[in-house]
Amino acid sequence: MNEADFKSTEWIPPLRSIYFYLTGGCNLACRHCWIAPKFDESGVMPSIPADLFQKVIDEALPLGLKDVKLTGGEPLMHPGFKELLEIARQNNLGVTIETNGLLCTREVAAEIARSPNRFVSVSIDGSDAATHEWMRGVPGSFEKAKNGINNLVEAGVRPQIITTLIRRNAGQIEEIIRMAENLGASSVKFNVVMPTGRGEKLSETAETLSIEELIRIGEYAGTILSAKTKLQVFFDIPYAFRSLSGIASGRGCGRCNILNIIGVISTGEYALCGIGYQVEDLVFGLAGRDSLSEIWKENEVLNSLRSGIPDKLEGICSKCVMKYACLGSCIAQNFYRTKNIWAPFWFCDMAYSEGLFPKTRIR
Repeated sequence: MNEADFKSTEWIPPLRSIYFYLTGGCNLACRHCWIAPKFDESGVMPSIPADLFQKVIDEALPLGLKDVKLTGGEPLMHPGFKELLEIARQNNLGVTIETNGLLCTREVAAEIARSPNRFVSVSIDGSDAATHEWMRGVPGSFEKAKNGINNLVEAGVRPQIITTLIRRNAGQIEEIIRMAENLGASSVKFNVVMPTGRGEKLSETAETLSIEELIRIGEYAGTILSAKTKLQVFFDIPYAFRSLSGIASGRGCGRCNILNIIGVISTGEYALCGIGYQVEDLVFGLAGRDSLSEIWKENEVLNSLRSGIPDKLEGICSKCVMKYACLGSCIAQNFYRTKNIWAPFWFCDMAYSEGLFPKTRIR
């Protein structure tokens, strides 16, 4: 996307994807989680009913819907998860599933495999049980997550393994890649802790990595590590810190397509994304009661983004040559941190203030 794509203030983009935050609870208690769902082993927390899931999709299809993301809390805790997959299949929708893997039995894996256009990621935060379970807060979760991956691979689904990097597991990067190879994963993605929800508290401790360390790890992952494995290796670092060759080749994480998505959280409310759990200003209405078409076309926040992004971005983001590719990286996080939707992304802002922002990316 380039500058010409952002000139029309009348432009209403297609709604390509809906992020369904299916459950308000999770069977893990992760230290870094930006949504911070309540710990819920029994599955009694609120979840999006199947009929409401269907209604949202029916309203979204005329707006251009192509795929859905099923996340949580923990999406496999949803009592009608298989029914939701069938609804998506019947409507020829792509499906992305973000799971911790604990409930991914052979039966569930086989059901996921029936969806022809699917992408599954499983979170593992260490190469050993002690590291993973310190991060995830539940004993036994390491082996259960690996067992879930084994079930997926046996069913013909090669998942991505996602690791959130902190000081405690930063030295295990290569071991995590080798583990992913042995498990039969398709790729590994390394995430940075977002200073939102529980991640905000974690960021206040010495457990998170500095900006300088993260930049160095990003360079290492994109060059040396990628050459050591046949797996795809992604590091979720802002566009300004990626090499041009890496961007051109498609290596690295994609950007948040903020102009083409909307979220539905477990309360049934439309929101910019899962940040709606934390920021009421980014909740737009109630599914089943309020018209999705009207929200998509008339909501003040959404229309403000369409007319202003990325030219209204402030701080270092206003000066960055990558802003038309990046779009501010994470608008929801920027608003959470500052109550200003045009604020610069925290990572880039900190890098700039510390003299670490690439000078070649400043216009």
